[in-house]
Amino acid sequence: MGQGKLVGPFPSTPGRLAAGAIRQLENDWEQRYRRTVITSDTVATALVVASIGQFFGARDAANWHEKWGILAFGTELLVLGALAVSRAWAPAVLGQGAEEFRRLGRALFTATVVLALGGIALTSRNIKLWIFVAIPAIALVTMTMRYLLRLWLHKQRKYGRCLRPVLAAGSTATVRDLIARTRKFPHLGWRVEAVCTPDGLGLDGDRLDDVPVVGQLEDVANHVRRDGYSVVAVTADPHWSPDRLQRLAWNLEGSDAEMVVAPVLMEVAGPRLHVDGVLGIPLLRVSMPTFSGGRRVIKGAVDRMGAAVLLVLFAPVLVLVGFCVLVDSRGGALYRQRRVGKDGREFTIFKFRTMVTGAHGARAKLADRNEGAGLLFKLRNDPRVTRVGTVLRRYSLDELPQLLNVLTGSMSLVGPRPPLPEESAAYGPDIRRRLLVKPGLTGLWQISGRSDLPWEEAVRLDLRYVEDWSLALDTMILWKTLRAVLRGQGAY
Repeated sequence: MGQGKLVGPFPSTPGRLAAGAIRQLENDWEQRYRRTVITSDTVATALVVASIGQFFGARDAANWHEKWGILAFGTELLVLGALAVSRAWAPAVLGQGAEEFRRLGRALFTATVVLALGGIALTSRNIKLWIFVAIPAIALVTMTMRYLLRLWLHKQRKYGRCLRPVLAAGSTATVRDLIARTRKFPHLGWRVEAVCTPDGLGLDGDRLDDVPVVGQLEDVANHVRRDGYSVVAVTADPHWSPDRLQRLAWNLEGSDAEMVVAPVLMEVAGPRLHVDGVLGIPLLRVSMPTFSGGRRVIKGAVDRMGAAVLLVLFAPVLVLVGFCVLVDSRGGALYRQRRVGKDGREFTIFKFRTMVTGAHGARAKLADRNEGAGLLFKLRNDPRVTRVGTVLRRYSLDELPQLLNVLTGSMSLVGPRPPLPEESAAYGPDIRRRLLVKPGLTGLWQISGRSDLPWEEAVRLDLRYVEDWSLALDTMILWKTLRAVLRGQGAY
């Protein structure tokens, strides 16, 4: 391998070759992880299909091969084929955000439709079993296995393993921002290992935030080919004209590197971004955020049905918590407060009382001790909070009565944090976009640190949700909320 010929004007040194070989070896984890996911999906589908086929086929042994064996085998092939066609095994989405589960769901929905049409064409009486039992069971098992594999992957990344080596190229300010984000969120799988800047210099000579600056922006392709980086992250800089970006893309052809260009619209992502070729020009098309329509109707129906089910399931907990609140301190069990909802309409929010009676009136005396970010008022050791209230806040049990607000339609299960009237009155035009959707019982702020978040970050997360909302994102947030509640981080 040391005798390989490398492209570029720089000499081939043993040190360079060793670095590239090591990175190539480290990058093999991606293919191993992909093979593990494919094996997991295949085994999970086979087990579900075989279990259903064996159980029901045993009751009709005479026609096992004709009626059950063929359907079982066909269903498995159909599901695996749909996963492949939907690119649910693409390395770019495995372990990343909601897109992985969105593609998995799309594949299973496609398999369901094809199975239903096939059943109609073949006039099969047993097709309903595979549509309403087998496919949902496969979805449950495969999504659970995917989530467990993702937890393992994120744990590895927390300790610096299974990371993709990144060469960042752009202005000093934008590259520094990228470095900070990758370090703050290691579970995303990027590690900036080298930097190219316009003048080939960093803030500390040949380093930028402890990352080596290896050259100027014109040198990017040579360094990628020589040192084996997985990702080339191009950040904003006047140097990057359309011609230069196109030339860089050409120069990276034949390498294993993925070129990623950070658009100017940094906070718009997910299903709203589309690349279209118009008149031979690649254009980044940004669709309008969805504030109404069919998906919102589905979201509203899921909210109300989910709230009703959760109220029934948590009924004993609600009764027990209410009793503890009454015994612990004088006053009612529930606390009612005016909040601002969708389109600026006020509503009454329900919570379990966690403070002594008259706590709101005593807030002015504690104003100089405020530890909350921005417009929020928060104290880590608030003297107004009762003993039971401390426990309720830590595990967010005080918010369970808000399921009544979700049931009546003033709130959603997932959405921005519902602000107080005095908070919303101080909102600028940008922040008021939070009010374009219903506030939520949980949201991105809930799973990202809650009260520990800086005000700007909390606002950014809420606006990101408003802009990029999807059913898959809602599902992911609800799933992660349980872990955030159990950890109790940022809850006070």
